[in-house]
Amino acid sequence: MERASSTVKSDQKTPTFIPLCHWFPLASFKSRCISSSSARLRGFGATANLPSVAIRAVGKRRAARRRISVGGAAIDTAVRGAQWKVVACARRASMIWVRRSAGSFLKSSSSRYSGSAASFSFSSPIAMVLPWPQTPPIPAGDTHSYDYAPIAGTYWMHSHRGMQEQSLMTAPLIVRSAEDLRADRQEVVLMLHDFSFQTPDALLAALTKSNGSQSAMPKSGMGNMTMGSGSMGAMNMGPGGMGTMNMGSGMAMDLNDIDYDAFLANDRTFADPEVIRTEPGGHVRLRLINGASATQFWIDLGALTGTVVAVDGHPVRPVRGTRLPLAMAQRLDVLIDLPGNGAYPIFAQVEGKRARTGIVLAASGAPVSRLAAEAGENAPPVDLSLERRLEAVTPLAPRAPDVTHRVILAGAMAPYAWSLNGEYWPNVTPLMIATGQRVAIEMLNHTMMPHPMHLHGHAFQVIAINGTSLAGARRDTVLVPPMGSVTIAFDADNPGRWAFHCHNLYHMMTGMLTEVRYPGII
Repeated sequence: MERASSTVKSDQKTPTFIPLCHWFPLASFKSRCISSSSARLRGFGATANLPSVAIRAVGKRRAARRRISVGGAAIDTAVRGAQWKVVACARRASMIWVRRSAGSFLKSSSSRYSGSAASFSFSSPIAMVLPWPQTPPIPAGDTHSYDYAPIAGTYWMHSHRGMQEQSLMTAPLIVRSAEDLRADRQEVVLMLHDFSFQTPDALLAALTKSNGSQSAMPKSGMGNMTMGSGSMGAMNMGPGGMGTMNMGSGMAMDLNDIDYDAFLANDRTFADPEVIRTEPGGHVRLRLINGASATQFWIDLGALTGTVVAVDGHPVRPVRGTRLPLAMAQRLDVLIDLPGNGAYPIFAQVEGKRARTGIVLAASGAPVSRLAAEAGENAPPVDLSLERRLEAVTPLAPRAPDVTHRVILAGAMAPYAWSLNGEYWPNVTPLMIATGQRVAIEMLNHTMMPHPMHLHGHAFQVIAINGTSLAGARRDTVLVPPMGSVTIAFDADNPGRWAFHCHNLYHMMTGMLTEVRYPGII
């Protein structure tokens, strides 16, 4: 990997977010620290064709000193992250998470993990706010082991301890199938983050106005959007700002809770982007992961056209495109055939803003020009334009729901608080389901903000958008648009207590979290 030339130099080599070894599936897992009956993640989807491979990963939390460029200035900062290394391969998969400092919980992200890990997230229960035995916090200096059976796909892990996710306690989890290994494609992982020099606690305090610190509310470049009688696409750009998007009846749409200092692609800004060398006319599998805590992006392939073949680790019918929406916690697998021996930027632009980050795919020897950190105009809100086109390769079997839960998404920027069915975590009423049921959840967004809703422990299928039925993608995170609705369905095949929450970290921290629970689970 190379970097584009830059006057801003790192004090220390930046840890890569791209796993260079084979991460293998996680269909079921058992914590050696608790009883298998309460901790088991049973597989969903066929795994018979997947090779049985074991992974032992050791992670080390640390602070890395480096310089990033914000507003044209080079600033030293300590970015706290997770470093992963595969140290063994055997017959089954296991992960060992080693904590060197303050305790965390393990969650990993494959629809069993979305995405979520140190309580790291394997799309399993989270231990930040969920005091469940399935995800005990990992004390400083301690080790915790998990066993897995394979599920291929693009996943990620992050801490659910406090707001460590915002401090970059995250990592990709790439699970390769035998077909992936045979394919003549170069694998490229692009993981996105939002970054602030303020602590997560200070950001949240500014949102909730709980102290007198400077506000984390947007200063510029996002504003409100007014949505007219049409769709989210008709923008009325005012001078120097996002302007408004008419949503009818003068309702204003809110975007971007926090005005971040930088947006990172594989831990770098466009002041010093990662340059990934490819073969001329090469074939690439781009694995996109939105690991940002409170930011959604438009992926702009520039001169390239890609084919989406998987979302959140689950295969979909091929969809071609050049601009792709990516909500918080979502992942996309995109196949790209490079047209020649040039340099091709992959942009990730923040919705409602000109700010962008990204990487560069460049043939060996191809020159790489400096890239502007801002686009020529603000990006529109991330929407469901791609979601409506997606079809699962392995959809749920046709079947009427045995139980349907309706969930109302509510809240506002002032006062800053967000709820599900009028309840705020931890004072919530669980959504009860039973093994063997076909479960539907209808989500109605009564707010002027989009909410990326994420379910742990299951892969669901999107079956309706704004009341219109469809046979959509299977995934673990779906965006529910302002004043809109999305219905999902899944088979209850994984007994446990599973978090169901908005993946905007600050919405979740102020109440937008509940649990899906099977009977008899403590």
